[in-house]
Amino acid sequence: MKVNIKSKSSEETEALGEKIGRLLKKGDIILLTGDLGAGKTVFAKGIGRGMGINDYITSPTFMLVNEHTGKIPLYHFDVYRIADYSELYDIGYEEYFYGDGVCVIEWSEKIEPLLPKDNLHVFLKMGDAEGERDIEIISNGERYNDILKEMNR
Repeated sequence: MKVNIKSKSSEETEALGEKIGRLLKKGDIILLTGDLGAGKTVFAKGIGRGMGINDYITSPTFMLVNEHTGKIPLYHFDVYRIADYSELYDIGYEEYFYGDGVCVIEWSEKIEPLLPKDNLHVFLKMGDAEGERDIEIISNGERYNDILKEMNR
């Protein structure tokens, strides 16, 4: 299943992330793909807010993963700086991907061999006007089809 959305501002992009964040459950995997400045971290902030997380969410570029505590933990990955996906073995990525939290992974294409086949993949591209984003969301698996259906209600 696929949905295309035009966001006119970073506030709208964050609000879309928040809408999805309200629908997430433990074990969910959200992949974020887009160029630098496309809005991946803004979208992740919205997800955190939708999950009821009050932490200030920034990109964990130099940390690889930030853990945010909430009713359900949020594991926010940024794998931009890794040279090879095998670097994730060192941090025990399986405990995050298959644990009790939600994983949001920026630059997910860099670790494709490790990703669960069921996920929600969000592609963000800069639009024509300042602040505009073209967002394509693809659900991979029944759980994620349900999220997209619920999101569009």
